[in-house]
Amino acid sequence: MLTLQESIRPSADLRNHYAEISKQCKENKEAVIITVNGRGDTVALSYEEYKNMKARIELLEVLAEAEDDVKNERVAPITETFDDLRKMLQEDNDEV
Repeated sequence: MLTLQESIRPSADLRNHYAEISKQCKENKEAVIITVNGRGDTVALSYEEYKNMKARIELLEVLAEAEDDVKNERVAPITETFDDLRKMLQEDNDEV
């Protein structure tokens, strides 16, 4: 399991030390929690870490849907699935 390191900084640091916070996010792969009046307000992440996190969330959503399909018996035999895929591929080839 991925554990993202975190640090907490006041909002004034975002304004006065942006380059340092950006470097902290990128090089340390760290989430920086920005506070306003001592309370969490915003989280800064590197763009790469954001994309990775988003991809993991999307994968988890797909897996949860698949798990629900299995639980509710909304599944088909694998041979039927492959037959459907072959048919779709053949139709695409016929159109070209």
